[in-house]
Amino acid sequence: MTAMAHDVLMWLTFAGIVAMIAAYALERWSIELVSIASLVGWLILFWLVPKLFGVETPLTTSEVLAGFSNEALVTVLAMLIVGQGLFQTDALERPAALLARLGGRSGMGAVIIVLFAAMVSSAVVNDTPVVVMFLPIITAVAATRGVSTSKALMPLSFVALLGGTTTLIGTSTNLLAAGVAAKNGLQIGFFEFTVPATIMALAGFAYCVVVLPRLLVARAGMAVQMTGGGSGKQFIAQIDITYGHPLAGVSSVSGMFPTLKDMTVRLVQRGEHPFLPPFENLTLRPGDTVIVAATRSAITKALSDGASVSTREATDAGVETPALSTRDVTLAEAVVAPGSRLIGRTIEQAAIHHDTGTIVLGVERRSRMPRMALSEIRLEAGDVLLVAGTREEIEGLRINRDLLLLEWSAADVPQRRYARRAQVIFALMVIYAASGIGPVVIGAVTAALAMILASCLNVRQAIRAFDHRIYLMIGAALAAAAALEATGGASAIADAAVSAVAGAPAWMTLSVIFLVTSLMTNILSNNATAVLFTPIAISIAHQLGVAPMPFVVAVILAASCSFATPVGYQTNMLVMGPGHYRFRDYVIGGGPLVMLMWVIFSIVGPWYYGLW
Repeated sequence: MTAMAHDVLMWLTFAGIVAMIAAYALERWSIELVSIASLVGWLILFWLVPKLFGVETPLTTSEVLAGFSNEALVTVLAMLIVGQGLFQTDALERPAALLARLGGRSGMGAVIIVLFAAMVSSAVVNDTPVVVMFLPIITAVAATRGVSTSKALMPLSFVALLGGTTTLIGTSTNLLAAGVAAKNGLQIGFFEFTVPATIMALAGFAYCVVVLPRLLVARAGMAVQMTGGGSGKQFIAQIDITYGHPLAGVSSVSGMFPTLKDMTVRLVQRGEHPFLPPFENLTLRPGDTVIVAATRSAITKALSDGASVSTREATDAGVETPALSTRDVTLAEAVVAPGSRLIGRTIEQAAIHHDTGTIVLGVERRSRMPRMALSEIRLEAGDVLLVAGTREEIEGLRINRDLLLLEWSAADVPQRRYARRAQVIFALMVIYAASGIGPVVIGAVTAALAMILASCLNVRQAIRAFDHRIYLMIGAALAAAAALEATGGASAIADAAVSAVAGAPAWMTLSVIFLVTSLMTNILSNNATAVLFTPIAISIAHQLGVAPMPFVVAVILAASCSFATPVGYQTNMLVMGPGHYRFRDYVIGGGPLVMLMWVIFSIVGPWYYGLW
């Protein structure tokens, strides 16, 4: 390739990367549109410019598109499916509840405990499986304590990265840089950089739990979507006690029924005789009808535990509504429309199940809470019905003129009876990833398949976990990184950094190396950055006549400062979908952390290695 063609491609690559990052950060266009436009730009650039100069392209079409088959990208998407399986079965409810209790009354207390445990764990276990292990736990804890998942997941990724820098095996970047250093005659010990890295990690942890949550916008995450939101809206629901029912034989205590957790019993109908609260010495028996007021989340939990929360709606043929199976059941809310033919009718008379296939589980009326059997309530305009059915039956309500489906409210009922299966699959995946006996991607993809085969989630739910925004953005970003390397742009930046610190004191040179490496690692991959800058750092140390160890350590620690972009490291990609993050969330939240790490190392590094 001629020098002119090389320079044109390199400067156009710089311009393209700046334009892409700016477009992501401004958010005037969708992530999908920016990603596809960037990808088209790279394809045209590396086809047209070499053609105009009559030279061979440094980056082929297949190499531009190679990011879409990148191992890290496939791993992240597979892990999202595994996480969906854990949520769909509520497999981590008990561990989350335990951690929530340990955190005391503070909403962030339990989250901080989980974050600290993740940071410590990532010192001895690769940070990626640590995030895989703690992501569903911290999401469940956050949901339990009313903390937005968007304020907990990005800190999880960051503290895992910080903890991974404290030992040689904490992250693959450390091992890779150590390998490059060994080829240059420099052996790095297991705890060589533990002291400065620990100081930086503790400062970074304080930032992640005190400052970062204040910079992040609260957004609904996966747990809220799965349960249909955290609304405290109360529905009137009906429980029919049959022979063998779990509530048969349950007695009241102090006027209430503690067994019906999170539900308020408003009426027990026994034949023609109603029992009203407080219930004194009342024992439920088959044939009783229990009318309760409960939130949607309480009804969902009862269904997922196998309870019979239903209404006995008669069809036109006089046959009772069939028992509701909780396998692949979707809950949704629908409003009785003004002018609906259902107004003034009871649920039995309305024959909702006959017309729509759905079953009415509860009725919410804002004006008053009726104290009567669900089947006797006459519907009014504006009543909100909690209905259950298959996904197809719920979607069929879109064309119903009598009931207005609230689209956002549709959510699947967790399959708790498969929780043990999901836990076993997840545990095996983490053990495999932590053992290092094979590529993490094999364990992730296998676990995703196992979740589907074990009925922890169905194919439709797995497809929903597949975030196409992440797929497109990462593919386009990896194409940009490949362009930067192929055109020599990365090497040019490194050379410019070396020239800039020529003749400067050792401590200042060390600080500049850290800064440049930490900025580059958010554009290139951290591994590519470590491989590129490690020999440069050793060379600079020899030129200055000082020991190369502090300069290699600077590269190792800086290469893990991948906080400012979602493509900086795969754990950032992993939390992006569940946390509903945008590109600029990483810039706003992670950018200051990169600068903080630079300032701290600029003080601690020269002090620890005696370069002042």
